[in-house]
This record gives sequence, C-alpha cells and structure tokens, in this order.
Amino acid sequence: QARLVASGGGLVQPGGSLRLTCTATKMIFSTKDIAWYRQAPGKERELVASINSYSNGNYADAVKGRFTISRDNARSSVFLQMNSLKPDDTAVYSCYAPAYRTWSQGTQVTVSS
Repeated sequence: QARLVASGGGLVQPGGSLRLTCTATKMIFSTKDIAWYRQAPGKERELVASINSYSNGNYADAVKGRFTISRDNARSSVFLQMNSLKPDDTAVYSCYAPAYRTWSQGTQVTVSS
C-alpha cells in the first residue's frame, strides 16, 4: 500500500534553516499533488504548502517568502526548504497525498534559542 515517510526535523535557532523530505513508496508519484501540514501544541493542523504535478507550489500566508516546496519525481520525494525560521514555526510536520489519502508520520521541528 502507498506510504509516505517524512524526515529532516530537528532543533534550530531562530533565523536558521531546515529541509524536510517526504519520500513516497508504492505510489504513482509524479502525477500526484503532495502537501505539507503542521500542528503545533494546542492548535489545529494547518496546511503549510502544497505542490502539484507541474511543480507549482502554494503556500500559507505565514510561510510565504520563507519556505519553498519542491519535488524530485525520480526520487519520489517532495522537499520543504524552511528558511528564516521563527519560534511560531515550531510544530510537528507531516506530508499528505490526497489522491491516496495517505499521511506520513510526523517530524518535529523546534525553533528555539
């Protein structure tokens, strides 16, 4: 069955950068939209960014200009480059394939000095 694995989270200081990776298996990947979501403690899960099969990205207002989503179909992977990180970006990040209704496990991102 289709599966997504998220990786790349960690602890970073404000202003720092992280790159998250979402890798798919058993999925027709190249034609499918993939999205990154995040959930902070005590808050609802929110859409961070999504990318379609043409590599067009859409972003939440809170991350526009700081985050970049991209994909490498040869590696069945989607990346989320996160720059200028803020404490408010602290959350568990997960990726999602709507066509397969499949979520990855979460990867923790903590932005703190």
